[in-house]
Amino acid sequence: MKTKFKLINRKQFIKKTIKLLFGFFTLIHFPFANYMGKFISNKGDILRVSELPTSGPWPTNDPFLFLVHHKDKYPKANKNMEPNSKLANRDLGNDFSNLDGWSMYHGEKIPGFPRHPHRGFETITIVEKGLIDHSDSLGYSARYGDGDVQWLTAGDGIQHSEMFPLLNQNSNNEINFFQIWINLKSDNKRVQPNFSMFWENEIPKITTFDNKNLKTEIEIIAGKYDNNAAPKPPPNSWASSKNSNVNIWKIKMDANANWELPKVQESTSRTLYVYKGLGIIINSKNIYSGNMVEIFNKDKLLISCLDKETKILLLEAKPINEPIVKYGPFVMNTRDEISEAFNDYNETGFGEWAWNDDGPVHGNKYKKFAIGDN
Repeated sequence: MKTKFKLINRKQFIKKTIKLLFGFFTLIHFPFANYMGKFISNKGDILRVSELPTSGPWPTNDPFLFLVHHKDKYPKANKNMEPNSKLANRDLGNDFSNLDGWSMYHGEKIPGFPRHPHRGFETITIVEKGLIDHSDSLGYSARYGDGDVQWLTAGDGIQHSEMFPLLNQNSNNEINFFQIWINLKSDNKRVQPNFSMFWENEIPKITTFDNKNLKTEIEIIAGKYDNNAAPKPPPNSWASSKNSNVNIWKIKMDANANWELPKVQESTSRTLYVYKGLGIIINSKNIYSGNMVEIFNKDKLLISCLDKETKILLLEAKPINEPIVKYGPFVMNTRDEISEAFNDYNETGFGEWAWNDDGPVHGNKYKKFAIGDN
């Protein structure tokens, strides 16, 4: 395929970036310390319970920079993998409206995020339902979803696109996924980019039963649970560092089930996001769906599920504890490094773009694949 690539000057880049990207990505400036959602906390408690925003990113703790849960119920598709619906009432190119239960995001015909740059961190995309078409300036591409995970180390710099092709012309098309940004240490922020796929059948899913024979399932995206290890993370990731204690798990509990959250080492932060079902009980406190729980105790904790199957996302890690300067799609340690990232992107584009448009999709067949998976 013939490469079509056009460099733009700094003024054009800034204008284009603000229009197409910052409507979404500047949301990472939403600092946890300034989060004003309702919370339940008493002096001496081992828990802090905070209400999650109904839209946009959820609060996170170092080394996690950003967390968003996308849930879009797209209508039937037309033959071009687009929503078979009028788009006139949407701000195409920057549609986060959730009108009729779905958004186009930065897509203008097919929903998604056309090509945009990153430097200095990693993205982890965990898909529960639906498909994502990936393309990047390394020349790699993939179609993944329905239980798969993509782990992308942006490192020194990469452009990629994440588009949501709609394949079903007979009924609605749903997409449901998490995207997590996890920081890189300062000495790894300029490493070679890396693209990895964890396919659904490669991700361990551990089932435990309580004394009432009620089930809890733990899906291990990163880290370990009960001597079961997740797929190996990229080599320069904080998750690959010794004693970083990174665990990313999806937990599904039967109604009324009990499950013990394992203890962690000192200095490890751990947060639970209750995102589906009725909720859970910890230390006699009801924590309903739509809330997050910061746990300050490092010991084992008994979690009891309320009277409905409940899903939880767990993020655990030792903080990196380095300065963070964030500007849109770049996360560095100093303002000078942010300026350098803009200049480098303007000069090099972080590589060539081997597709004819900014938001390529990979055909109308349900076929998962990855070209360039490390």
